Parts: sequence; C-alpha cells; structure tokens
Amino acid sequence: MRMTLAHRTILVVVLCLLGGLAVAGPALAGPEEELAAKNAPVVRLVDQPKECGPGEPYIPTDVDALFGEPTVALRGPWNRTDLVKIAPVATDLVNRYEYHLDFPGDPLNAGCDYERWSRRITAGTQPTVYAHVATDPGYPGKLALQYWFFYPFNDFNNTHEGDWEMTQLVFDASDAAEALTKTPTEVGYSSHEGAERAAWGDDKLEIVDGTHPVVYPAAGSHANKFTAALYLGSSADAGVGCDNTVGPHRELLPVVKTIPSDPAAAKAAFPWISFEGRWGELQAAFFNGPTGPNMKSQWTHPIEWSQHWRDQGYAVPAAGVFGTGATDLFCGGVAKGSKALVLLLRNPTMTILVLAALLALIVFAAVRATWLPVAPLRLARRRSWGQIISASAVMYAHRWRLFLGIGLVLIPIALAITVLQWLLYRLVDLIGVVTGQGAGLFAIIALVIGTTLTLFGLGLVMAVTACALVEIDAGRAIGVVAAYRLARPRVRPLLGSIGLFVTAWVLLTATAFLIPVAIWLAVRWCLLAPVIELEDSKPWPALRRSGALVHRRWIRVGSLVGVSAGFALIAGPLLGVVLIFLTNVPFVAINLVAGIVYALLLPFVAIVTAFVYFDARARVELEVPHPSLLPAEIELGAS
Repeated sequence: MRMTLAHRTILVVVLCLLGGLAVAGPALAGPEEELAAKNAPVVRLVDQPKECGPGEPYIPTDVDALFGEPTVALRGPWNRTDLVKIAPVATDLVNRYEYHLDFPGDPLNAGCDYERWSRRITAGTQPTVYAHVATDPGYPGKLALQYWFFYPFNDFNNTHEGDWEMTQLVFDASDAAEALTKTPTEVGYSSHEGAERAAWGDDKLEIVDGTHPVVYPAAGSHANKFTAALYLGSSADAGVGCDNTVGPHRELLPVVKTIPSDPAAAKAAFPWISFEGRWGELQAAFFNGPTGPNMKSQWTHPIEWSQHWRDQGYAVPAAGVFGTGATDLFCGGVAKGSKALVLLLRNPTMTILVLAALLALIVFAAVRATWLPVAPLRLARRRSWGQIISASAVMYAHRWRLFLGIGLVLIPIALAITVLQWLLYRLVDLIGVVTGQGAGLFAIIALVIGTTLTLFGLGLVMAVTACALVEIDAGRAIGVVAAYRLARPRVRPLLGSIGLFVTAWVLLTATAFLIPVAIWLAVRWCLLAPVIELEDSKPWPALRRSGALVHRRWIRVGSLVGVSAGFALIAGPLLGVVLIFLTNVPFVAINLVAGIVYALLLPFVAIVTAFVYFDARARVELEVPHPSLLPAEIELGAS
C-alpha cells in the first residue's frame, strides 16, 4: 500500500514519540544494580516518640538534599573561614581536597538545631543508601557489595557534623553477574573505626526474605549492629563508649542508589563521589566532620579491610548484678567525660579554674577535718565529722565478717529487682505497649519497684546494723542471725516508712522543679531505719523524728551519709572500669565483681548512718544552756 504524506507524517511523529520515551525512560538495570537491589538492607532505627527526645532522629539521607540548600556552605581549603560557595551543587565538590561542607549549627553545642534542620531538608525525600560493588586486586575471585549510609549529624560522644557508615557483603565471585547466582559468604557492619563480621547464616545475623540483612544503627553514633542491645567499646576500633540499639524500632526500606564500580562512570553519575574533603565542619580532633566513602580504605581494598573485622561485639548486661554496675558507670562516665572535653575545648581557662577550685576544696576539707581520736565504742556520744568516718571504718575493720554477713541480704533483693523489672518489660513488650505513653508507664513502674526494693534492702541492713552496734557496745556477743532476729519485729513499720518515702520521692521528682525538695527530704529522712529500730517508732512518726534529728544539721548529715554512700556506690564500678580497659574479662563477670565490692562496702554506709544517728541524738538531748556541765554522751535507753 502506498503511503500518503499524511500517513508518513503520522508515522514520523509516532516514531519520534517512541524514541523520546525510550530516551526519557529508565535504563535497564545491569548486574550491579540487580545485585544491590537483591541484597538491600533492612534498617531498624531506635524509635523517637518525641521530638528532641531519646531515640534516633536522623534517617539514612539522600545527599542530594544537601545540594542547592542555602543553609549549606562549601568552605576551605585548610580552614573554617574561607567561603567558596553558599548552596553548593554536586559538581562544586569535584576533586576538591581539604575543603569541607558546613551545616548550620555548632556541633559542640548542638542542642536540637541539627535535628530540626535535618527534618526540614529531608522532608519529601526517601531514606537512601548508596551501593557500591568493588573487587580487590590482592584477592581475586572475591567481590564486595557495600551499602553506604549518610547521616546529617553524629550525636555520640564525639559530636560532629555529617556521618558516613556502611555495611559490606562478601561473595565468592569475580563480578556482579556471578554474585547474583550465589549467596554471600560473610557480612561486615561498620562500627566506629572498625567493623564486626558474621558468616551468612549466623544466629546473630537476621535476614529478611532470604537476601536482605537487618541492620540496627545505634542511636546517635549510627554504629551498625546485628542485634538490639547495649554495646560497650573501650578502643578506637569499637568506639569508646556505649552504643544503644535497644527498641522500640521503626523499620526502613531505603531506596538503593548504585554507584558504578567504574571510576569514570561513578564520577559522571555521582560527581560528589570524587570529593576528597570533609562532609561537615572542621573542628578540633575527633569532633571533625568525616571524609566520604571514596577516602576510606575499604572503597578500593574491601577484602583486605575485611581481614581486620572483629568476630564479636560485646553487649552490655542491662544492669549490674546488684548495686550500680561497672558498665553503667563506664557508659555514663564516658558520656560526661566527652562533655567535659567539649567544655575544655570551648573555654579551657574557666574549665581548669573550676577543676582546680574543686580539688582545692576537697583538700581543704580533708585537712581541716578532725579524724582523731578514734573511739568506735561508747556509741551515743558527740563526734566530729572526721571522727564519725574513722570510727565507722575501725568498727567495720574489726568486725568485717559480721557486717559483711548482714549486707549479704542485698544480693537476693537485687536479684529480685532485676527479675521483676525484666518480667515487667517482657509483659509490656509482648502486648505492644512499649511505645509512647506505654514506655513512660513502664519506666515509672520499673522505677517504683526498683526504688522500693533497693531502699528496703538498704533500710533493713541499716536497722540490723544499728541493733548489732548496740549489742557490741554493751559487750554482748552478736552474730548475723541473732542481729536479724532482733530487727525482725520492726520490719513491717520499716517497710511502711519506706513506702511513704518512695511515694514522696516519685511524686516530687516527677516534676523537675521539685527535685531539690526531694533531695532535701531524702536527707531529713535518712535516719528513719535506726529511729524505727531503736526507738520502736511507727512509720510517720519515724519520718518526723528523723527530720527533728537532722534539723539544723542538714549539711553535716547529708555530707556524711552522702560521702559514705558515694564511696560504696563508686568503688566497685570504678574497679570494673579499670578491668574493662586492662583485661578481656566478660562484662557479666566485671559487673559481678563491681556488685561484690558494693555488697562489701554497703554495710560501711549503714555503720556511718548509725554513728550519725547516735551523734545527732547526743547533740539534741544534750542541747542545754551549759552543755559543758553534762557528759558528752547519753544513755541508749533514753528516747
């Protein structure tokens, strides 16, 4: 059939349209893209129910959100002040060396600024990871599939703008096409300066639909972990501090963008991949913004890098066996130490002056205190601040078996606390309430249980210790069982008074502005155990009596009980922290050691409290116009 001009015109138009669609439409995926899509990670971030609250606010971010953004600057080279361009685009980063991106905010005083900024620039974008297939010239027949995650801010101990993390799958294959026919042999998850490995199929590696590994980024640090837990690191490789991946979680299925393995093609498709500067503001030491993927050794030598992966990440027990765990002290201590370092960097002169003043105050107090003579017997007498501490130490040293035996009751009580809180967590978790208000309710219930049982254990030890001291002072023999028998009739009023104490404490501390009142009451009521035991008092009158004894001696009583309790609480965990850095002892064993030291020292707190009680009674009952005419002690039978 002969085509008319009109037919020819229509045919040309149709062909042009089809050609245009072919050009505009997506190119067929190659083996690298197929492999990246097949094994894309499932990301489980720690949920953040409340803005600027606990949890992970940052998502694996599409770096295109940074480009053309007027709050982002390109600066350098070599310094923080030289401005190259506001709102740089990807091509502005090509082959830049010793330049850096600068985001709005101060990484050493971040507050919630970066979180709000990140939420604004990522609005409307999808969580994104960047895949990269790489071989290693030193390891033929091996292939690495990497996934790179970018986060706008690192809110760990070393706060800094920008954060690159990655995971890597290793295949026994020469190229991506061959790898598509196989399963990975092992995977590695980056974590600070190192990485942890798992064989494909290991119990700790969770896999979705047979090909998608699950990764748990730690809140703040984004260190990648295999499971939900609290992890401890004491080296640069594992990071110094604690990484928390404990849920509840929100699950993300990030968009995968594949960076070609050919350098020229990679640079053409993703110009920023040739950037050799820093993805964040220049700062001192490890507060610096990080370099990008192309500057890491694993970018070009992935299999060689995998030879240095560690086999195990060390999960921290949720709490000490009893008392304060060494790992609790380590996590909190490193976090506070990093804040102190920030203060030192920001204002070195003032920080040094404050530390020097505190040290001078401690030395002055130690020198000015009267420590001698030491008189542990004749309990009901006046003593100086230092004499109470020294008399308590001598009393404990001479009869350590008795007081240690009295303190052993704390072990089953602490175990009961741990079991009850664990059961409560499991119950709440199973019914799906540990989110939002449910999590808050769990925290309050766990706090009440833990505080009540802990104070009951401490109060019981204090009451029994007071009974034992009275018997020792009277010259009568006393053992652990006999001391508990003496205290047993008053256990019920002791528990009642502790219940009142805990109720007041929880209600007051629930509102931050009343915390000083809670502390004030805690000191006023710290003598309730010996009051109940030795004066046969009921719960409410015991609290009032303790307050009367502490009246006008709040600082004295608070410092004595506080110093002794602080020493008991800190000594074991401090020893544990030393063991963390110097040994490879399992963390459970380290917390056990810390708990044993705590149990050894807590009876010393009970002895100090008893001596404070006797001293307060002597001062109250001998407070007459001419005290020098009266003996410096009272009869214990007086009330």
